Amino acid sequence: MRPDTDAQAHARAHARRDDQPEETRRVLLSRTFDGDAELYDRARPGYPPELYDDLAVLAGARPGRRVLEIGCGTGQATVPLAALGCRITAVEAGPRMAAVARRNLAEAEAEAEAEAEAEAEVGAGAGAGVVSAEVVTAEFENWPLPAEPFDVVLAATAFHWIDPAVRVSRAADALRPGGALAVVRGQHVRGGTEEFFVEVQRCYERFDPATQPGTRPPEADDVDNCDHAEEVARSGRFGETVFRRYTWDLTYTTAEYLDVLRTYSGHRALPEAARNGLLACVAGLIDGRYDGRVTKRYLIELAVSHRN
Repeated sequence: MRPDTDAQAHARAHARRDDQPEETRRVLLSRTFDGDAELYDRARPGYPPELYDDLAVLAGARPGRRVLEIGCGTGQATVPLAALGCRITAVEAGPRMAAVARRNLAEAEAEAEAEAEAEAEVGAGAGAGVVSAEVVTAEFENWPLPAEPFDVVLAATAFHWIDPAVRVSRAADALRPGGALAVVRGQHVRGGTEEFFVEVQRCYERFDPATQPGTRPPEADDVDNCDHAEEVARSGRFGETVFRRYTWDLTYTTAEYLDVLRTYSGHRALPEAARNGLLACVAGLIDGRYDGRVTKRYLIELAVSHRN
């Protein structure tokens, strides 16, 4: 590996993970998503299929297992897990987000029932399973845990929004002995339309004063996940954390990419004039130099820890 230039070394030294909000702004930023739940549902991607395979093998998220999902959003992970036969209780703080999640689950249930009826008519045997999921509108930190423990506690790109003083201990309290805490994290990494993500920094440096000059997406291999493993270990409630990683390239049109940006908490928290200027700058760059399409590479990480 070639040594960093001074600028690269500076950027690396000051880099933050995408999922490490400043504690002083954590609650404020976490509340921005509920402002446009329909946009979030339309624009945010789900997760790679391999993730669900590993959730079944490593965390035991299999048919009939009780799963508590923290911060389900509009159901990007909830719907696929429910369709696999997990019995899910999802806790979502945003009332609009929770309402969309309930709608998505109801639609999935209707589709599963229709498929089962169609297969029964042609004698194809057992059809799709019944979707079993409940969405509770509440903050996980204050939600009364039920008496019956869960087999799995899942947080899909949501754990970082929960109060760090209690998130691991409350997850442990919700689990049976041997149950699994499964945390999914996302990070924008180098790849895709690389030159665009170099050039677009000029837009951010112009319209977002919090932008660190010279910031670049990290290489996937350079993304450190020891912060989560150490946090879980400090609790003394779990065994060793096991990780799985998936890189995922998604291509967006200009309009699609702007919609994704509009769902990010940092963008939503900008003053309106700055946000509009930033989005216009990004759109002009994609349309003017990249023929209206860019590809973004995501690193999706799954961390599984079993309760002692």
